[in-house]
Amino acid sequence: MQFARINDVTIHYQIIGGSPDKPVLVFANSLGTDFRIWRDVIVRLAGDFAIVLYDKRGHGLSDLGQMPYSIEDHATDLAGLLDFLSVKDAVICGLSVGGLIAQSLYQRRPDLVRALILCDTAPKIGTADSWNARIAQVEAAGIESIVDAIMERWFTPAFRRPENTAFGGYCNMLIRQPVAGYTATCAALRDADLTETAKRIAVPTICIVGDQDGSTPPELVLSTAKLIPNARYEVIKDAGHIPCVEQPEALTEVIRAFIDVVLRGEQAP
Repeated sequence: MQFARINDVTIHYQIIGGSPDKPVLVFANSLGTDFRIWRDVIVRLAGDFAIVLYDKRGHGLSDLGQMPYSIEDHATDLAGLLDFLSVKDAVICGLSVGGLIAQSLYQRRPDLVRALILCDTAPKIGTADSWNARIAQVEAAGIESIVDAIMERWFTPAFRRPENTAFGGYCNMLIRQPVAGYTATCAALRDADLTETAKRIAVPTICIVGDQDGSTPPELVLSTAKLIPNARYEVIKDAGHIPCVEQPEALTEVIRAFIDVVLRGEQAP
C-alpha cells in the first residue's frame, strides 16, 4: 500500500507503471466507494498506460481530514497528489463525485489535465433537499439504512441478484465507509455547481453513462455533454451508476477508443 501526506491528509493511492509514450490515466471514484471499484478496468489497461488510483479524503484508507469538505478541497487533494507524483498532463477519469472533482481540477490546475473522461456525472448532481435528507438519514441510522436505495441506483436488477456474491461485497464496501467522510462528501456535492466551469472546458472530453443509471441518468449526462464544447457522449448498455463494476470490458473499450482519438488529434499536422 502507498500513502502520501497531502494538505495535512494522509491519502491512500496506488501508482502502476506503463508506457512512457502514452498519457498517465488518473481514476477518481464515486461517493461511498474506494479505488477497488476500478480493478476490472485497470487489469485491462495496465502495461499500456501508467495509472494512478487513490481514495479521496473520508473514504477507503485515506484520512477524514478537516470538515466540512468542498469539491474544491477534494480537487486540491488530487492536485497535491499529482504534484507529489510528478504527474502532469494526465487523462483524468472521474466517476460521479469523482467527475466533479475532475472538473474542479481542470478549473484550478489545467496544467495537470490533458483530457477528461466524465463517467456517470454532471456539473451539479441532486438538490439541496435530497442531499440534506440523505445526510440526516445516515447521521440518524447509519449507512446501513440507505443501502437498498443506493444499490438500486448503482446496479441493474441483473447484478443485484441474491446469488451474485459480488453484489454483497459492494454492499459491504458502502457500509464500511466512514460515516463522517460519507456525509461530508454528500454536503460537498450538495453545495457544488460547476455549470460555468463545464462551459469553459477546452480539453478533449467524453461523457459516459450506464443506460440504467439511477443516480445520474442518461438524460442528465447527455445534457452535460451538450454543455461542454465538443464533448463526446457514450452510453454503456446493461449498466447502472458504476459501469466499471458491471461492464468493465465495455467501459475499457470506450476509454481506449477515446484516448486513441485524443492522441490522433494531437498528432495531426
